[in-house]
Amino acid sequence: MLERRTSERRPFRKARRALERIEVLGAKVDLVRPEEVMHHVEAAVDAARPYLVANHNLHSLYLLRRTPNLAAFFDDADLIEVDSTPVITFTRALGLQSRPFHRCTYLDWRDHFWSVANRKAWRVYYLGGAPGVAQAAAAQLNSSYPETQIRVRHGYFDASPGSAENAEILADIAAFAPHILFVGMGMPRQEQWVMGNRASLPPCAVFSVGAAFDYEAGVQKAAPRWMGRAGFEWLYRLAHDPVRLWRRYCFEPWFMIAPALRDVGRAFAAGRLLKTPASRPSGRDRRAHLVSEPVPVQGRLNLAENGAQPAPAAELKKAVVAEGPQSRFVDRQKA
Repeated sequence: MLERRTSERRPFRKARRALERIEVLGAKVDLVRPEEVMHHVEAAVDAARPYLVANHNLHSLYLLRRTPNLAAFFDDADLIEVDSTPVITFTRALGLQSRPFHRCTYLDWRDHFWSVANRKAWRVYYLGGAPGVAQAAAAQLNSSYPETQIRVRHGYFDASPGSAENAEILADIAAFAPHILFVGMGMPRQEQWVMGNRASLPPCAVFSVGAAFDYEAGVQKAAPRWMGRAGFEWLYRLAHDPVRLWRRYCFEPWFMIAPALRDVGRAFAAGRLLKTPASRPSGRDRRAHLVSEPVPVQGRLNLAENGAQPAPAAELKKAVVAEGPQSRFVDRQKA
C-alpha cells in the first residue's frame, strides 16, 4: 500500500478565496490544487454534507453550449477543477492568477484520495464503466487500500427518470450510504445523471470522473503525469485511441476560437493581456491585509464575471492569522 503520509508535503491554502474562481472561455472554474480539492472534500465528508466536484476541459467547454442541463450541473457545483493544461496556459496569457499546479483531475489526486479513504475507512460507490471493469478496478484498489469499502455498478443501464433500473441503482446507493460517489459514464451523460438524481442521493461528495476506474482496472493506460503537466496528455490519448478521440481533439477545439477572442479582448481592455499578475505582498503586508479583509469560506462562490469581487457577506469569515506567514496553510504532518 502506498503510504503518502511519510512523503514530503507542499503547503496549501485551507480557505476558499475570491480570486480562485475565474471565468474563461465562457465558463467559471476554480484555480485549486489537488491538495486543496482533497482538503475541502474531506471537510465535507466529516460534516456529512453534500458536496459536488465538477471539472472542465476543452471537451466539456465545447459541450456546454450544446447539451441541455449541462450548464445547470456546473452552476450547482461546489468546486470546478481545471482538467486541461492548455486552458491553464491560456488563463496565464490572460493575466489571471493561474499556475501550472492548478491543473487538477482524478489522476492527479487519486493517490492522495485513496490514502485518505483507507485511513478513514470511507465507503466509495462507483457508478460507470463496462460490465466487469469496475469490479476489476475495485479488486485492485482493495488489495492496496483494504480499509476502504468499495461498491460498484456498471454504467450500462436505463438512466431515464423513473425507470426500474435507475430506481434500483438509487436504492442501492442509498442503502450503501457512501461517503464518496464517483460517477464515471462519460460527458455529458454522467453530469446529466447527477443533475437528474441529485435530490435522491444521500449526503455525500459526488465526483464526475469519466474513465477513472478504467485506468484502475488497466483497461485504459494513463499517460505519464509529466505529459499532463506539459500539456501533451491529449496527444498520448489520441495516439492510443484515435477512432474515439479524433473528433474531440482535432475538431472541437476550433469552436473555442470565438470565446477565446472575447477573453483576449477583455484582458486587453483591462490591461492584463500577457502580463504576469502582481507579485505577492510581503509577509507583513499580507498579514495586515488578512486582518482587514474577509476570506471566502468553503462552498460555492458567487463572483462577478472578472472573478475579482468577493463573495456575499454570508459566505465570508475573517481570516485567522497566527504568528508566522505559514499559518494559513495546512500542517504538513497532519494533512
